[in-house]
Amino acid sequence: MQTILTQAGIFAGGGGEGYAAPQELLLKLGNRHGLIAGATGTGKTVTLQVLAEGFSAAGVPVFMADVKGDLAGMSKAGSETGKLHEPFAKRSATIGYELAYKACPVVFWDMFGEQGHPVRTTITDMGPLLLSRLMELSEPQEGVLNIAFRIADEQGLALLDLKDLQAMLVWIGQNAADIGLKYGNVSPATVGAIQRQLLTLENQGGLKLFGEPALALADMMRTGPDGRGQVNILAADKLMASPQLYATLLLWLLSELFEQLPEVGDPDKPKFVFFFDEAHLLFKDAPKALVTKVEQVARLIRSKGVGVYFVTQNPADVPDEILGQLGNRVQHALRAFTAKDQQDLHRAAENYRANPRFDTETAIKEVGVGEAVTSFLDAKGTPGVVERTLIRPPQSQVGAITPDERAQCMAASGLGGKYDMAFDRESAFEKLSARATAAADAAAQAKAQADAARQQPAQQPGGGGFWTAPTGRSGRGDSLAETLGKSVVRQIGSQAGRAIVRGVLGSLFGRR
Repeated sequence: MQTILTQAGIFAGGGGEGYAAPQELLLKLGNRHGLIAGATGTGKTVTLQVLAEGFSAAGVPVFMADVKGDLAGMSKAGSETGKLHEPFAKRSATIGYELAYKACPVVFWDMFGEQGHPVRTTITDMGPLLLSRLMELSEPQEGVLNIAFRIADEQGLALLDLKDLQAMLVWIGQNAADIGLKYGNVSPATVGAIQRQLLTLENQGGLKLFGEPALALADMMRTGPDGRGQVNILAADKLMASPQLYATLLLWLLSELFEQLPEVGDPDKPKFVFFFDEAHLLFKDAPKALVTKVEQVARLIRSKGVGVYFVTQNPADVPDEILGQLGNRVQHALRAFTAKDQQDLHRAAENYRANPRFDTETAIKEVGVGEAVTSFLDAKGTPGVVERTLIRPPQSQVGAITPDERAQCMAASGLGGKYDMAFDRESAFEKLSARATAAADAAAQAKAQADAARQQPAQQPGGGGFWTAPTGRSGRGDSLAETLGKSVVRQIGSQAGRAIVRGVLGSLFGRR
């Protein structure tokens, strides 16, 4: 009887007469990436669950997004009294699998901090490229954003949350003339457009994403006392209402793995496995530069020991440059109702190594729920012949859990004290506000000194009398200074006032 792990890898499934011999994903090739595809309701989520269980059992931490809320069941063992036990038991007998129910070591995460520990990053860690993608900025707008990051670095202004970036952009807009001499023209209209996009991002929940404490990847790459890898589940049902935010968050996690992990060559098993559900959201309307970046990360990150598995309804959702790097594939049924569907079906079948026993295109149309056509890399790294496969049943529960069960799991993670409470240390917003306050104080002091000087009588040169400053040009200058000073004093008390002061006096007091 087969168990969840074979001698070399993860048991994915098999079948009786007319089906494949036992199919396994070799652990030493688990970092060669993969694809799980199929129409809605064909069993993609269960396949994802099965592979995640296998990696975890082998001591490999995994990450996945729970789009529909049913992956949370991995934190509980399946049950012989559950409604799926009978079909699971029947399938297990067919494929020669020893069905044993067991929960996974799950940690829940949630960008909104409601159904899991908060996931935060800083504006600096996200970087201008991903932020530009997130806000769908034009090329000139992305250029101004890069200027903001450059100046912040040069002046030691930490960009941690949205208000830091907003304050930085205000300062840049108000000092655009001086900045343009060094970095290129900065249009106030462009700065305003970015600010509007930041407001939209804020309304979508960006305030929750950016800040501290930022997520430490080491807290996702833990193994339990029993040696099993931690299963990280991101609650994404609410996040999916902002698909651009969802895609950017996952891409940031992938980029952080790429940048932080050391080179490991070809390990015996992956160091981390990343499942990217609803992968079409990553590539939809994505600029060429971003697709190139994802292709580069996918190509190079496997040398860091990270496997990336894209989960999507149609393989056509993934660009060819990336699809060609996905060696381990599970294809559930595709429906071909339109001409385009038929073209996509034909294209999907062409991506597999043909099996003389059946027609791949026909098989992809005919496989039922819980069945798939599979092709895993062999020991030489060559794609295996496509096979019809019954996917093994999962050990953990299929479906959602109760809020109380989720709360108990979160309390047991030991991460609540580290992430659940946000803090706000001194950063760009506070430093720029301090500059504005200092400038306002200096302006008020200068005005007071000027007023005092005007009130003191002045002796005429060479005589004993007193004289009064003549009216005319200098008189108008005093009037302007007085008007400016009164405006400054009126505005000091409010944040809006500090922004105005920063604009008027930034060239005098706000530069290094």
